[in-house]
Amino acid sequence: MSSTHESPKKQAPLIRRATPADAGAIEALYRELVSDPSICVQPDQITTLESSSSSFLLVAELGGKVYGTAHLNLCADVMYRQQPYGVIENVIVATQLRGHGIGRLLLQEAERLALEHDCSKLMLLSSASRTSAHEFFHRCGFASDTKRAFVKYRRQFAPASITEAP
Repeated sequence: MSSTHESPKKQAPLIRRATPADAGAIEALYRELVSDPSICVQPDQITTLESSSSSFLLVAELGGKVYGTAHLNLCADVMYRQQPYGVIENVIVATQLRGHGIGRLLLQEAERLALEHDCSKLMLLSSASRTSAHEFFHRCGFASDTKRAFVKYRRQFAPASITEAP
């Protein structure tokens, strides 16, 4: 058992599914990732995810505190007889603990879950400007030259009256 005086950097992180009690810590991590005042992680949102068999909000805990998170969603794919694929987003480790293997452990757990659910592939989305994170994702085995992601945010959606056929 670890000493109470042991630095979080020397403890083995616990990778687990998020619980509602983690909402504040996850929100703080998201705010490290992007400066968006509308970020709001509610405990009831996490309660919903806790029982999901296709959405896994993971956290890395050290010394009773959450220092990292990643979100894995499994998507059914009719192309391969409903064999799912996984999409990972919002991978973030607290600035002071980056480079200590926490991100790798989060991605390894996402990969373990993907194998457990017979996923054909894992895709990881990351902001185009996060080049140091991209280097990390490459070191973890993710290729950036096989697929291209395109994003359209809600504020860019066309009103239904414009997109509906006459």
